[in-house]
Amino acid sequence: MSIDPELLEKALKVGGEKTKRETVNKALREFIARREQKRLLQLFGKLDWDKSYDHKVERSRM
Repeated sequence: MSIDPELLEKALKVGGEKTKRETVNKALREFIARREQKRLLQLFGKLDWDKSYDHKVERSRM
């Protein structure tokens, strides 16, 4: 497996990490986080909410 050296150099410059390993790990974490956020955004409007649920009542039970 080979990483595009131009992309890696650019990522080093814009990412501010000191090593290639840190740069790749940071890029992978950001990639994963964005994909997970995208999946969550796709759920908006698709979940059914219980209209009788009252979060204030739940708080008073503590």
